[in-house]
Amino acid sequence: MNWTFKDVVQFLKSKNFRHTYTNGSHYYYMGYYGGAMRQVSVQFHGNKSIKPKTMKSIITQSCIPKEEWFK
Repeated sequence: MNWTFKDVVQFLKSKNFRHTYTNGSHYYYMGYYGGAMRQVSVQFHGNKSIKPKTMKSIITQSCIPKEEWFK
């Protein structure tokens, strides 16, 4: 699946992550997952697909298992 900014934000919100602030094209989301507070940085580039390395970084920051992302 090609994830876009909108897809990632929808997924994070479904896991109770909330937008905390924006710095340029980076949107920061905070949420409680796996027993700890997590901060995830998501770059906004319109409707373009997020690159695989960037997506891997987002998944790592969230600590949400990859299987949950790709159900």
